[in-house]
Amino acid sequence: MSVRVNHLSFAYDKHSPLVLNDVSFSVKEGDLLAVLGPNGVGKSTMFRCILGFLNKYDGEILMNDVNIKTLTHKQIAKQVAYIPQSTHPVFNYSVLDVVLMGVTNQVSLLSAPNQAHINQAYAAMESLGIDHLRDAGYGEISGGERQLALIARALVQKAKILIMDEPTANLDYGNQFRVMCRISDLAKEGYIIILSTHNPDHAFLYANRVLMIQGGKVIADGCPDEVLDAKLIKDVYGVDVHIEEFQSNTRHHKLCIPVEGGVGKQR
Repeated sequence: MSVRVNHLSFAYDKHSPLVLNDVSFSVKEGDLLAVLGPNGVGKSTMFRCILGFLNKYDGEILMNDVNIKTLTHKQIAKQVAYIPQSTHPVFNYSVLDVVLMGVTNQVSLLSAPNQAHINQAYAAMESLGIDHLRDAGYGEISGGERQLALIARALVQKAKILIMDEPTANLDYGNQFRVMCRISDLAKEGYIIILSTHNPDHAFLYANRVLMIQGGKVIADGCPDEVLDAKLIKDVYGVDVHIEEFQSNTRHHKLCIPVEGGVGKQR
């Protein structure tokens, strides 16, 4: 299982500048790729291309060595699932109903989910620790619980490639930790995870790969410990930081600590 993006370039119309400019990278089973970069550099546009929502691009996107332009949206949905930022819903569906929305690629237009689908939804919620919320209103649970429900929906979809757009946005510290731990566990189970984040510490703590995008171009790609340094973060975000190493009883990792008064002009 793999995703390969080769020389991807995209503009929203022929008179607009390129949003993505010759972007290339690849991920394989078990990878957790953290995509970093300032607002407006093309991260969400890249996700829409990979999901098949945008197809007027140059270059190619391959899933398991198959060009996605040869696939229908339903075929793509069997391989890749999208987890958006958690938002407050207009309709207060139950958590179970939200999770069951993930089976739409497995049933016909006029069919309803059957008991097997419901059992899959229960299993997905149980694996994420939210099975007790199945009858709760989706709009009445916490932001972290809503995000876990969206991940459960993706699991029910049975796609092994998960694309997540800032999955911890607007979550408190505790929910950020809980959601990122669950995401890390999924990568260890063999899923491909591609997520965007504005927090370099998420890359250090959870990802085995980082992709830094600036101006629509990839400017760094590799192991976070090797490519994420103080100069790169200063160049991209305009903030002076120290990269500190932390050693606990169970692991060694790095942390990004902003320098007091070290806010400069973003380039």
